[in-house]
Amino acid sequence: MKLTLRTKIFIYLLIVSLCGVFLTSFSIFFGVENQFSSYLQISREEKTSFVEEEIIRTYQQTGSLVSEQANSMLHDQAMTENLFYTIYDRAGNAVADSTRMQHMMRGMGMHQQAEKVDYETSSHPIEVDGEKVGTMEVVYPVELVGEDFTFLKSIQKNILIAVIAIILLSILFSFLFSRRLSAGFTRLSTAVQQLKKHKRVDVPVKDLSIEMKQLGESFNELANSLAKEEQLRKQFTADFAHELRTPLATLRSQLEAYQDGIWEPTPERLQKSHHELMRLVRLVNELETLIAVENPQKKLNMSTLDAGELLRFMDSQFQPAFHKKGVVLRSYFPNKEIHFRADEDRVTQILTNLMNNALQYTPTGKTVKIFTEEKEDCICFMVMDEGIGIKKEDIPFLFERFYRGDKSRATKTGGIGIGLSIVKALVDAHHGTIDFNSEVGEGTTVTVCFPKKGKH
Repeated sequence: MKLTLRTKIFIYLLIVSLCGVFLTSFSIFFGVENQFSSYLQISREEKTSFVEEEIIRTYQQTGSLVSEQANSMLHDQAMTENLFYTIYDRAGNAVADSTRMQHMMRGMGMHQQAEKVDYETSSHPIEVDGEKVGTMEVVYPVELVGEDFTFLKSIQKNILIAVIAIILLSILFSFLFSRRLSAGFTRLSTAVQQLKKHKRVDVPVKDLSIEMKQLGESFNELANSLAKEEQLRKQFTADFAHELRTPLATLRSQLEAYQDGIWEPTPERLQKSHHELMRLVRLVNELETLIAVENPQKKLNMSTLDAGELLRFMDSQFQPAFHKKGVVLRSYFPNKEIHFRADEDRVTQILTNLMNNALQYTPTGKTVKIFTEEKEDCICFMVMDEGIGIKKEDIPFLFERFYRGDKSRATKTGGIGIGLSIVKALVDAHHGTIDFNSEVGEGTTVTVCFPKKGKH
């Protein structure tokens, strides 16, 4: 069975949490017992030393190994510390014995844990001024008994309760965290499934983590781009079909008229048929050009160009067309040679396209200006017209393939909306830039810049 991402994250987090809890609790559980046992061992040795010191002091003062105070200490430690003593003189005779209290305490039901544990005996020689005057044997339990046993079990019980509580909290937080962490992936997966069905769905990113928010925003941008491309594709299909339908319908009617004998193939009528045919050829050529310039393997034929010469060439080529329409073309030539590296044919194609646009959209009696500007690392060409202008909302989409903000205007000029796409692709191939600045009813200024060193 395949597990979901959320389930996997939950399991991984829970395993890590439980491993940490068990390792920590194991260390604390047994560490407390060991430390407590060590503490009791040290405490027992200290109490044994107190008894031994009291016996030595009594012997030095009275010559006897036991006294009333020593017997009191033996009694107290037997009752409270489970330490039982037998004191022997140098002849080996027992002069004090509290081990009898051990049997008495069992008979009275005190320290019942002591019946379940083993006892050990340690022997300590009693020396005064380097001379052995007796022996002290200490009997003590190997394991914890009495209040010590109860205290340790209480601590271990509290640790166990804390471990159970931490485990429950680990399960809860692992569930909540896995849910939150996988929420972005779940939303993204849902959006992808909807996108596969060609349905537009945005991924909500408001309450996501920074990384998932960035991923969601990137997906939304991608979805928006795909939706826009789809819209442009549909628009292009309709526009291109319309562009093809008109000349094809005209050619069909003319050819049928020739076949039926309704029309005679006079030079004038053949010229009209040829015009419609060339219109079809032009549409196909524009598409082929766009495909060619967008091919990353297409190489540019780089050479050193003079901006002034290019400007003079464009002026000589377009002056007749501008004069025929009644539009004034003013070209401002630089007073020195300005060199840069680029593909001459492609640069000419770019400027030709921009000049054609300026001519088409500038009314009779208005002016179009073309000039150059040399900057530190690039050469710029500016085409400034007094035409109808471009709407602000259309400028960001001018380079989109098949985009036409004003369909009626495009229909009148015969374009299919890929001229500026070709220009943008050619400029990008030169690692240059192109910018539009336009006001509706006032005109448009197009600035195209090429690197001087011709990056390629």
